[in-house]
Amino acid sequence: MRKVRTALVVIALNNLLLALGFRLWQSIFNNFAVEELGVRADQIGIVQAIREIPGLMGFLVGLLALILVEMRIAGLSVVVMGAGIFLTAAAGNLAGLIGATLLMSVGFHFFYSSNVSAVLLTVGTDEAPKTLGRLNSLGALASVLGALFIFATLDAWGYRTLFRAAGAVVMVGGLVLLPFGRQPVRARRAQRRPPLRRRYGLYYALQFLMGSRRHIFTTFAVYLLVRRYGVTPQTITLLFLINSLIGTYFHQAFGKIVARFGERRVLTVNFVLLVGVFLGYALIPLVRSLASPTFPMPGVVLGDWVLFPTFTASPALLILLVLFITDHILFGFSIALQSYFQKIALSPEDITPNISVGQTINHIAAVVVPVIGGVVWEQVGAQYTFFAGVLIALLSLALTLQMRVPHRPASAKG
Repeated sequence: MRKVRTALVVIALNNLLLALGFRLWQSIFNNFAVEELGVRADQIGIVQAIREIPGLMGFLVGLLALILVEMRIAGLSVVVMGAGIFLTAAAGNLAGLIGATLLMSVGFHFFYSSNVSAVLLTVGTDEAPKTLGRLNSLGALASVLGALFIFATLDAWGYRTLFRAAGAVVMVGGLVLLPFGRQPVRARRAQRRPPLRRRYGLYYALQFLMGSRRHIFTTFAVYLLVRRYGVTPQTITLLFLINSLIGTYFHQAFGKIVARFGERRVLTVNFVLLVGVFLGYALIPLVRSLASPTFPMPGVVLGDWVLFPTFTASPALLILLVLFITDHILFGFSIALQSYFQKIALSPEDITPNISVGQTINHIAAVVVPVIGGVVWEQVGAQYTFFAGVLIALLSLALTLQMRVPHRPASAKG
């Protein structure tokens, strides 16, 4: 039991570091790309597509797990991600931005599969959604700290110094935790090929659609706010701060909700709400009556530091900001898909290989969506990118309704 507690503490600290670095990177990346490098919509789509290439290599986590335990893979991934964030500060053109982003992404995506697998191998089926929810809440807390750090330093330091500071903290923290990455449970693996099974087909399909849905948000929802409405990096950071403050409570609640009501019901509600969010993204900017009146939003100044600059808002923008927050909160329900897989897995040996293969499938869509979405945005119109999101949510809803979770006694680990 003591080994389990120690493992969960190390897992939690790694999650804290990763969330802190990634949230800071995500909050200022689009503004950095647009303001300092002049990146266009089609180019940002290419960058984001390349960022997802390491996700296609997620199956390698299953192979790495033949020689390293999942917790050690996760720890090394944190260090690599920190290095990528640090090098983003040196980007002077699109090629440099792509290189740093790719390195950051290798760490981020390899961490995801190994971290989830480590949790599912360490705790039982009743505790898994609750534990994943607590880790998401911890990640939200780290995001709050990252947002406050941005508010306190962005005006004085600028984008590049922030990237250096965040990258250094993540790298050093990851290195310190590496010696403690001892995992209490390690699945036996006698084969090198991932045990793909027809039984897991619904899980694979939903992973594919979730990869598509995720990038409608992470690439184009943020880009819409920055490009069309001139939203400042401090405002983007404030949005993530609000999301994180909400998440510190709700992510724990999501774990309990999944445990109580089941994965099928939770994901059904999730995708119904997501249809409404994407319709809002598509239609609100087209409603002329919502473009006025415009009014200034007050800023926050502390001495010579501009913590939050004044910006001009409209009813349309305020609605989109609410949709942005709602969209982000809905990501919390993704733990239901991992919990679902744990319940249908035939053996512990299937968990890490199939979680990593699921990530690869997730990113097949994620590599394509930013490129196609960026081209559609530039050539046809932004609304059609978000209409595609509506279709993705509807397909996900249809598949979720086919979910059947076998009834079995809850297992206990440790």
